[in-house]
Amino acid sequence: MKIYKLTEKEEMFANIIWQNEPIASGDLVKLSKKEMNWKKSTTYTVLKKLCEKGIFKNENAIVSSLITKDEYYAKQSVLFVEDTFGGSLPRFLTAFISGKKISEKQAEELKRLIDEYKEV
Repeated sequence: MKIYKLTEKEEMFANIIWQNEPIASGDLVKLSKKEMNWKKSTTYTVLKKLCEKGIFKNENAIVSSLITKDEYYAKQSVLFVEDTFGGSLPRFLTAFISGKKISEKQAEELKRLIDEYKEV
């Protein structure tokens, strides 16, 4: 998966697409006007940029995603841990739960996930 970081406005725009896909590009222009007060030219400029990044495609005036919203946010989470905690998941988890108690159910879920994804 490519590495890309969306700006705040690009992310808002991407969410409009993810929530409405597949969507006709004309309808996307209308939604962008309503939701973000964007002009047609702005919508198409940003759409082109996101298509070039490999996140969306615009074929025959129908816009759809090449990666899902969940895939995008999963990648952003990995990049955050890499950038902020040197890629150390234990350091991230320590910071995340620092000063808090987790429930027995949450602890069991974490144990299950660790076992599921543990290298063998």
